[in-house]
Amino acid sequence: MAVETFSTEAAGRIAGPEWLRSRRLSSATAALEAPLPTPEAEEWRYSRIAELDLSQYHLLDPGDEAPGVPPIVESLVSALGELSGLVVLRNGRSAGIDVLGAAAEAGVTVGSPDAADLLGLTDEPVDLFAAYNDAFAADPIVIDIPRNTDLDLPLAVVSFIDEEGAAVFPRVVVRAGENSSVQVIEVSFSTDVPAFVAPVTEIAVGPAARVRYAAMQDLGPRVWQLGSFSAEVGQDATLDAAVAALGGDYGRLRLDCRLVGRGATGNLSSVYFGDGRQMLDLRTFQEHRAPDTTSNLLFKGAVADDSHAVYTGLIRIKPEARGTNAFQTNRNLKLSPGAWAESVPNLEIENNDVRCSHASTVGPVDEDQRFYLESRGVPTKAAERLIVGGFFDEVVDDFAVPALAPLVRGRIDELLERKVGSRLAVDSDAAHRRSTIVASDGVDAAHGAGS
Repeated sequence: MAVETFSTEAAGRIAGPEWLRSRRLSSATAALEAPLPTPEAEEWRYSRIAELDLSQYHLLDPGDEAPGVPPIVESLVSALGELSGLVVLRNGRSAGIDVLGAAAEAGVTVGSPDAADLLGLTDEPVDLFAAYNDAFAADPIVIDIPRNTDLDLPLAVVSFIDEEGAAVFPRVVVRAGENSSVQVIEVSFSTDVPAFVAPVTEIAVGPAARVRYAAMQDLGPRVWQLGSFSAEVGQDATLDAAVAALGGDYGRLRLDCRLVGRGATGNLSSVYFGDGRQMLDLRTFQEHRAPDTTSNLLFKGAVADDSHAVYTGLIRIKPEARGTNAFQTNRNLKLSPGAWAESVPNLEIENNDVRCSHASTVGPVDEDQRFYLESRGVPTKAAERLIVGGFFDEVVDDFAVPALAPLVRGRIDELLERKVGSRLAVDSDAAHRRSTIVASDGVDAAHGAGS
């Protein structure tokens, strides 16, 4: 059942402890008074945010009964294999929580927050839609991993949308205690319904902890996503995070990786594949706040039909972050004449004792690679599919949580079956563009075949 959309009264009707209700009201007041962002703002440049009409969407009645788990979700969970724990969200509401086997014995807890210090990394949302999440998240989920806990099997959070016109605000917080090790999978998908989703995922990686996080966004073609992922990595800790962005009408994700402890490491990777008139919009911030920290980013995307991809990234090195190593690479394949990709890497450096680089490419499939395969008897369509599939393999083969990689590869294969070879761009200027080198802040950005 729908209720009044996006009001302080609606935020106040969502159940929870008094501190959480107060926080929702405060966030709702601030969010509702703020204007929607515009493409003139740097972090929204190239976006479709001007097309967003929030009046098309509604909140669900917080008094509705807990939703059930449909067979399509059960099938997906089964494909993930054996798990340490599972959370299912349906239209933003909790539909089931299980902590299993060794995770339960180790004291891992998964559920609703019961104390203010268990929800999130900061009281300041990273953008307006994270503030909306703060205000209207019906069932925020906190996953707490005790210190010295080592889980062999992943924990999974599956968020499913099947409500026509729903506005959904999934919230997941992971806290990995000192010297712990955990794998987390997050999957978002939907039926073919119009919907709006603004998910927030936050990960706190304690000293010497190791977190491997993998997400797949496979929302329906009429869903708008405006999400954020934020992580803080402590001393001598490591975060490996991988994201597959494959669905949605407009699918945006902002990723903030803040290295706050000496010796911290943050590795970010992504694959994305757009088709139709879809836009996939990824913004990254690698922030080094402590000495001797390392970040490495590799994002690879392909665009077909009239789709559009946007990647903008910023490596920010604070004055105290001496000894930083930071790398950022974005590669894009343009598979159709009407498709396009924006790629804008940036550096902001406030310490001279660092090693940094960034690079980007946008271009068609390499004609030399295609000719090499054709000359050895491989049909053209098969050659193109091999090249594009191989382009993604560098990321998928090393996906942060291996249990999710087969699902990601399967969805990419479906897209390749539909798109590659039928409307592939044939560009007579490709060879010239591959030889063109553009200097950008001292870093070469080759406009040719992404590799």
